[in-house]
Amino acid sequence: MSSKKIGSVESGAMASKTDYGPKRVLKETNQQTSSKPEAKFAKPLPQNEPAQGPGNHTRKKWTLSDFDIGRPLGKGKFGNVLLAREKKSKFILALKVLFKSQLQKAGVEHQLRREIEIQSHLRHPNILRMYGYFYDDIRVYLILEFAPQGELYKELQKRGRFDEKRSATYVGQLADALKYCHAKKVIHRDIKPENLLLGLRGDLKIADFGWSVHAPSSRRATLCGTLDYLPPEMIEGRMHDEKVDLWSLGVLCYEFLVGKPPFEAEGHSETYRKISKVDFRYPSFVTDGARDLVSKLLRHNPAMRLSLDGVLNHPWIKEHGVLSEPTSSSSSS
Repeated sequence: MSSKKIGSVESGAMASKTDYGPKRVLKETNQQTSSKPEAKFAKPLPQNEPAQGPGNHTRKKWTLSDFDIGRPLGKGKFGNVLLAREKKSKFILALKVLFKSQLQKAGVEHQLRREIEIQSHLRHPNILRMYGYFYDDIRVYLILEFAPQGELYKELQKRGRFDEKRSATYVGQLADALKYCHAKKVIHRDIKPENLLLGLRGDLKIADFGWSVHAPSSRRATLCGTLDYLPPEMIEGRMHDEKVDLWSLGVLCYEFLVGKPPFEAEGHSETYRKISKVDFRYPSFVTDGARDLVSKLLRHNPAMRLSLDGVLNHPWIKEHGVLSEPTSSSSSS
């Protein structure tokens, strides 16, 4: 993946699979910039320091004039993602620009409100920070943490599959982040490589909470998410709880190691069948320890799936993962 320098920090594409020229982006955001916007940017805050985000946290109202706009990072379904710098603090961030007309046409305004409500209150090193948001007559702007190493999806595509060390590290980081979410009664429901970013040091970041829900009743029956990662209880239309994320974690672990999800098939109906029957096979190179973990997560009965504590303490994760001290017990907001 090609990269550019922003100050002394290397950066890759962040948001989606389509990059495009800055002229189009700047026209859409009604901004003007120099021919070399990257040169003005300062270094992001170190990842091991408690980044407080851009500007004054007591500030109630942001506007586009508070930011210098840099290069495009990617294009999504409802808008663009831009590199940006908050003028007062010189803080580097990503500005996600969503067009109201497209959100309304797709009927997803409620989904965006839920995403903002949930993600803006989460504080975990493996969850992308949302520092705030603002809007005008045409657009909604999300102020997000910048993840310099870009999409995990692209990294997996480039490498084909990951080795055990990298796979176990990512699974452990994701398990700790999900444990934190579940402690706050948040179910993600759409864990997949496209929704995971990589920070400055390659640490995993959950980046998209568009399908997530607060779960005071611990049960939601909505069918959502991406088919390859959906558990049996969701495709069968049954009630479900936070254990849907355990299934997705098992699917991801398999995909990291093999390079494709376990239930991938030619058509939707065959994928449905394979998920319902938990019908998948391991390539010969997948080790016994990895098979044990995946098999304990991909259980048809949600109650039988390995807990997130069980994942973090699994011998395969302990042996191969490079993990910091667990932070999921922290409930700071």
